[in-house]
Amino acid sequence: MRVKITLAYNGTSFMGSQMQTSTGNTVMGALHRALARLGIDALPVASGRTDSGVHASGQVVHCDLPAHWSDIGKLKWVLNRQLPPSVRIRRVEPVHPEFHARFSARRRVYRYLLSEAEPNPFEWDFVTFCDPLDVAKIDDAMQAFVGTHDFERFKKTGSETAHDRRTIYSARAYRHKGRVVLRIEGNGFLRSQIRLMVGFLLAISAGKRSKEDLVRQLACEADFKIPPAPHNGLYLAKIYY
Repeated sequence: MRVKITLAYNGTSFMGSQMQTSTGNTVMGALHRALARLGIDALPVASGRTDSGVHASGQVVHCDLPAHWSDIGKLKWVLNRQLPPSVRIRRVEPVHPEFHARFSARRRVYRYLLSEAEPNPFEWDFVTFCDPLDVAKIDDAMQAFVGTHDFERFKKTGSETAHDRRTIYSARAYRHKGRVVLRIEGNGFLRSQIRLMVGFLLAISAGKRSKEDLVRQLACEADFKIPPAPHNGLYLAKIYY
């Protein structure tokens, strides 16, 4: 039986979500070890990768269960006892055998959390502290991302992709419970794309760049070498199928 597993994790101590040959300290590595202890040898397949230090509140994984695991309610309970406290299974659901966590996904939502408050060590891993923001200016600039664009200038150097065209369905900035939230929904994202987008938006808020500069870089007419925003404020929030 194939199941869809929705999980949340604190990515602070992990070297990203994807399993790696050089380290076992990844989210999928932790999940695979927990599954193996329960007699489930199939590799978990995630909807996409998140980088080191990036969090998720709605990552999706698919996995094939052996016949002796028919009680998926019990599986959720036992898995949560096997996993480290930084990873939590939210739901386990049976799905069609052809369901694929990555290739069946239609839309992905990321949120980036910013705080204009005095930095404190208790929230440092989960929010990016910054100078006062011009939220209206950020929200206006974000509309330039909406649509289908070539994000060549908004990806990490060395990324291997068939092409760099991605579609952004919606993008907005708003205040919520003392935070500034940047919500971006698209059909897919390149490596570090969101962090590079946010880095440019922060430069616009600070008056160092303009929306016109953003449009030029998005059209691949300029490359202003804006550094990416820190990883700790980024969350993979939801996958739509």
